[in-house]
Amino acid sequence: MNYRKLHKWDLSPEEAIKVQNELRKKIKLVPYEREPEYVAGVDLSFPGKEEGLAVIVVLEYPSFKILEVVSERGEITFPYIPGLLAFREGPLFLKAWEKLRTKPDVVVFDGQGLAHPRKLGIASHMGLFIEIPTIGVAKSRLYGTFKMPEDKRCSWSYLYDGEEIIGCVIRTKEGSAPIFVSPGHLMDIESSKRLIKAFTLPGRRIPEPTRLAHIYTQRLKKGLF
Repeated sequence: MNYRKLHKWDLSPEEAIKVQNELRKKIKLVPYEREPEYVAGVDLSFPGKEEGLAVIVVLEYPSFKILEVVSERGEITFPYIPGLLAFREGPLFLKAWEKLRTKPDVVVFDGQGLAHPRKLGIASHMGLFIEIPTIGVAKSRLYGTFKMPEDKRCSWSYLYDGEEIIGCVIRTKEGSAPIFVSPGHLMDIESSKRLIKAFTLPGRRIPEPTRLAHIYTQRLKKGLF
């Protein structure tokens, strides 16, 4: 798959923040009103201190049948700085993206979208590169305030930055911590909420696209795939 080349990656943290502040102006939060045919999940892990692994899994929807899995392993040069993880993980994701043959309708990232101090988590940032609707799904809160949803499957609450809604908090499984969902690019909050609920099977906490991508990253780290 092709993608836009929006900026260089050899940046200092200060330069990276300037890039985020410019790119955030280009984000489009729009309703996604149709049902996707192909959905991708993205997961990144770090087998070594300076080594990263990116996995993209493409699924047929609504069967969640795996159609394609691609991966990229390589050196990580950008330091770990909360709020700037896209500069650490983005280059490997894009190299994996180049290998993809099946174009997904929606891409779900294990990370943040709009729910970010500068409104540009990895789902938003990479959405601008690939120009496909994206959603960020995180296991923990990076930014914002919320009221804890009740302990009931599919209960939810909004995530706020002051009075601005930047995402939602969804209880996907009773007795488990909620997940934090925010739109990336070419997606809005209500559409993100609807799709992630649909992508999460009963008894699971994590939606299938990123859950399966994570399984493959673990298999690859162990040399099982």
